[in-house]
Amino acid sequence: MLRADSRDPAAAPRLLLTLLALALLWPGIQLSELDLGVLLHSDSQTEMGRFISGFWPPAHDHDFLQLLFKATLQTLAIATAGMALALLLAVPASLIASRALSLSAASRGGIPSRVGRLLRWPVRGLLIFLRSVPEIVWALLFVRAVGLGPAAGVLAIAITYSGMLGKVYAEIFESTDPRPAHALMQAGSGRLAAFAYGILPNVAAELLSYTVYRWECAIRASVVMGFVGAGGLGQQIDLSLRMFASGEVASMLLTFLILVLGADQLSRLLRWRLT
Repeated sequence: MLRADSRDPAAAPRLLLTLLALALLWPGIQLSELDLGVLLHSDSQTEMGRFISGFWPPAHDHDFLQLLFKATLQTLAIATAGMALALLLAVPASLIASRALSLSAASRGGIPSRVGRLLRWPVRGLLIFLRSVPEIVWALLFVRAVGLGPAAGVLAIAITYSGMLGKVYAEIFESTDPRPAHALMQAGSGRLAAFAYGILPNVAAELLSYTVYRWECAIRASVVMGFVGAGGLGQQIDLSLRMFASGEVASMLLTFLILVLGADQLSRLLRWRLT
């Protein structure tokens, strides 16, 4: 029997939060019409087994492998170019949206705090808008603007991921200790120099890890957008599914798995080099 003074004082709040979470989860399950029992039905298992069995053996003829290699390079190009364009907007937007360098009094000739606030909220609103629209919607828009092909996928990733990267970058900047940057600004340093020497070294590993993760997400997104004509592996998967070429789909899914594993290993390597 535990004494009253030895009990966890946070036990009751944790229990209440758990019960509240369960109370909120149940309506969500009902609204989503989730019924895991359907997976146990014999006809469902038969259909799933028939669908999966069609994936073996994966296609590996020479002509298809050449097509697969080209589609894989195109997918990597879409994701990389989209991320590069997203960074061009996300980095300056994150610096404006972040309060990490908001002490104008610490920098001689800095932007007044009132002007900083007037800039900060519109930029945050823009980032919210950019990431609230799914990339497949942007892809549908750009397919009509620039036509079928990878250019639509690049623009869709650039628009959506600039909002995601800008929001998270700003939060990462604000989560670090601002005193080194403020000390540099009080000594007469400019804001960019204070950011480069006072904030960036402390958050470089986290920024790099999140950027590589988003690049991995961009690879996945480029595959999904291929179903609406944005090129890459997704467009080839869509064509193979329409022709009931399950072996080709299996080969492309294996290639996609290798791409994700490669991105994960790249993230580990880069983080190891920075730590």
